[in-house]
Order: sequence, then structure tokens, then C-alpha cells
Amino acid sequence: MPNSDNTAITLCDEERQRCEVWTRVMGYHRPVTSFNPGKRSEHTERRHFVERPAVKTGQAGACDSASAA
Repeated sequence: MPNSDNTAITLCDEERQRCEVWTRVMGYHRPVTSFNPGKRSEHTERRHFVERPAVKTGQAGACDSASAA
């Protein structure tokens, strides 16, 4: 993975540490390691997405025209 200097950062196995993954289940957060085998299988099948920021189009909307009046 490149850093701000566009140079790759590499880690030796001794420098790595385990990352605990949490997810939201039924309104609260839990670590995936505490799931039973069926729930872990379901978690691996989930589809993940990345939400992109909204893009301003430059057109005045209903709120913009009402505040300008």
C-alpha cells in the first residue's frame, strides 16, 4: 500500500498484528470472532459497498430557490 510519498510500505511478519473485525448485528456492534459458524458463513457472503460522496450539480434545487427569495 503506498503512503503519501508513493512508496510502498512493507511489514515483516513479526511487525504484523491481528485485526479484529466488528460488524453491526440487530442494532448493536459485535466482533465477528464471537459469531457461531453459521453466522460467520453468512458474514463472509455479505456484499460490501463503498458509498461515494454526493456530487453537487450546480443546479438550484427547491431549497436553494426558497432561501434566495
